[in-house]
Amino acid sequence: MIPSEAPRPTQDLNSIATTLPAALDQAVKRELAGWQADNRIARLWSHDASLWTGGDEGRWLGWLDIPDRMQQTLGSLAGFRTDAQRYQHVLLLGMGGSSLGPEVLALTFGRQAGWPKFHVVDSTDPTQIREIEASLDLARTLIIVSSKSGSTLEPNALKAYFHARLTELLGAAEAAKRLIAVTDPGSGLQRVAKNEGFQRLFLGDPEIGGRYSVLSPFGLVPAAAMGLDLQRLIASAQTMAAACKDGTAENPGLKLGAILAAALADGRDKLTIYSGPGLDAFGGWAEQLIAESTGKNGHGIVPIDAKQVSAPAIYAADRLFVHLELKGRPDPRRAAIKALADAGHPVVRIEVADTYAVAQEFFRWEIATAVVGAIMGIHPFDQPDVESAKIAARKLTDAYEESGSLPDEAPILEDGGIKLYADSANAAHLAALAEARTLEAYLKAHLGRLGPGDYAALLAFLPMNRATETILEGSRLVIRDATRAAVCLGFGPRFLHSTGQVYKGGPNTGVFLQVTCEESQELPVPGKRYGFGVVKAAQARGDFAVLAERGRRALRVHLGPDPVAGLERLASAIGRALA
Repeated sequence: MIPSEAPRPTQDLNSIATTLPAALDQAVKRELAGWQADNRIARLWSHDASLWTGGDEGRWLGWLDIPDRMQQTLGSLAGFRTDAQRYQHVLLLGMGGSSLGPEVLALTFGRQAGWPKFHVVDSTDPTQIREIEASLDLARTLIIVSSKSGSTLEPNALKAYFHARLTELLGAAEAAKRLIAVTDPGSGLQRVAKNEGFQRLFLGDPEIGGRYSVLSPFGLVPAAAMGLDLQRLIASAQTMAAACKDGTAENPGLKLGAILAAALADGRDKLTIYSGPGLDAFGGWAEQLIAESTGKNGHGIVPIDAKQVSAPAIYAADRLFVHLELKGRPDPRRAAIKALADAGHPVVRIEVADTYAVAQEFFRWEIATAVVGAIMGIHPFDQPDVESAKIAARKLTDAYEESGSLPDEAPILEDGGIKLYADSANAAHLAALAEARTLEAYLKAHLGRLGPGDYAALLAFLPMNRATETILEGSRLVIRDATRAAVCLGFGPRFLHSTGQVYKGGPNTGVFLQVTCEESQELPVPGKRYGFGVVKAAQARGDFAVLAERGRRALRVHLGPDPVAGLERLASAIGRALA
């Protein structure tokens, strides 16, 4: 193993250290030398699309200078920041890049003294929406509707719901004054905000994709509402941006990108991210950035926002580990992660100087991702397979609007109140493999399809809360320990705007277990025939259909109306199937 540590150009720059196997270390050095020799960093900063596919990549690089541009326009947020302090709660409605970045900031900084408590809704699950609403004093809540396109299904439905609830409480005129819009110029949301008299409207840069937008108004408007020091946050990002203009191997973003790309070429395509205390949500943000940017054309990095660290022997040779730790907040997993490096696994360690230095990591990882895309020869700024799932879901919700029901579907198996669904190809394969027509036997057959280099993914269209997360995390570890396969865990529809791209557009190495449930109580979407439960069901069905179209190994498990009880039964069946 070859340890190395990059020098820190300034006292405030986050440090990066690596322990890599010798062959991988040499591959990284060769890649860095090639970038320096060809002056590729200068080409990246000059928006040279030939660095990637020669397509329209150059028009998606507005994020490169956004720290400087935002530093010059922070005054436009000053009045909003002051106004936000009058509220008890701030509720953000958004998906993907519009919600994951603000969530990192909210969880990294916590509630600031004298400022509102910040909440995010990025779900169509009726139970989850009700739980968040119950935690609010709506009459004292400011709502941020955040959507670059202005046409995204989830924030539009959520806006309709919460706007209606505010109107019931406060009347139409006052309700509109509680709404803030963050969107791109010319979007439908911009028109709605103007026509309905929203309190404020903030416009983003159409040359910045959603997953690269955290340092733009899509991240800074929520940050202002939290009471963060915006100048300090942006200054931190500027520190990293300046370092990432360096054309040498000392460029911190280039170095991380070269490591990710060299690991991918070496078959280490399972990027396992451990985010230490105070940085807990960073892995979820990085998952979207990496998965949507690299997971296409049958290739890509599969990111895993990991929690538990196990013995080195549990992990196969398809892993690259990255550990982020906040200075002064030691991670209890540090020794276990060091053991991975000592055992020969490649490990990257990043120390984040302070909470505001998380902005450095946003920029570092964006540069690294652009570098990986260039090395892969792909377009890292589009997400074609995310759109395919959206289209499939929209067809189903449109059908519901017309008929009042979703199309009928027949389970391939029913066992004790749990139903299994699959497309014809997967159904036939599982029927041939299963030793009996039982839930346990079908799970054994399905998970038995995992082979070397494969990964499993638990895709849960369920309320995301401590109870469901705990049970699913337990099942994740059972599958991992029994198969040595990497196991992803995502809640729908949240993951559809994130890792869903690599699942459908990346390598066909995933074995997918989708989990859905009956709705105990529907929640209406104002102005629509369907409710949120129907939207969620349509999204699950649409995503499964696209997985099947792409020839993925997929099985859907449908639980009853009590998701916790159903998950407990499913977890027990998984344990027996893999025993």
